[in-house]
Amino acid sequence: MAPTVAFVTGANRGLGLGLVKGFVAKPDYIVVAAVRDPGHATAQELAKLSTGKGSRVIVVKYDASFEQSAFDAVEQATDHGVDHLDYVVANAGIAKGYPFVKDVKRADILEHIEVNVLSVVSLYQATRDLLRKSTMKPVFAIMGSGGGALGRQPPVPSASYGASKSILPWYGVRINAEDEWLNTFVLDPGWVQTDMGNSAAKGWGIESAPDTIEKSTGGMVRVITEGTKEKYGGKVVLYTGEVQEW
Repeated sequence: MAPTVAFVTGANRGLGLGLVKGFVAKPDYIVVAAVRDPGHATAQELAKLSTGKGSRVIVVKYDASFEQSAFDAVEQATDHGVDHLDYVVANAGIAKGYPFVKDVKRADILEHIEVNVLSVVSLYQATRDLLRKSTMKPVFAIMGSGGGALGRQPPVPSASYGASKSILPWYGVRINAEDEWLNTFVLDPGWVQTDMGNSAAKGWGIESAPDTIEKSTGGMVRVITEGTKEKYGGKVVLYTGEVQEW
């Protein structure tokens, strides 16, 4: 029986690390952990994670700033014997400050779109052929954010990060419609106690974000592995499994 293969970007910290832990704790999983610097201490720790029976982590180099990097990362995975993908999580992203619209610089908006949006498109294109080879019901999950919501937009400034995240549901809807065999949706992790989440909280006068990494990523792993295209395809899904307003 072929192992279940998950591919996670931004895998050595925060939500990405939590997702890797959640997947690799299951039996017979290969988790491709895509990180910017495989030589970094946090990346090297990935090989030491507790695993389920028959499971392992493969670390590959990936930089969301560069289009070719997604294709190179997939090639590295195939060099390690990966011949299909069942779950891909486009998690890597940046949040460099939370300016008001009156203050944001055009270059900052473009940088956030480059990393938070265009990298998702490249990752989908790079992983699509291997997802097609899945014998399960494959999933392409895009890491969204409540900060990018339109109908339920939080009353806080986020003119670069939030604006970039608001684009992702469009791609979730479009990819899900174009590939009838692929379950594509946007994940809302909640407001999580990552470096990024806590930094935003402090910037908005709050001591820390309310949701723990373990709670958020545990829920997202369940959504990814147990959800269906009929239930979640083309939607924004909170880590609890609740479908959210865009």
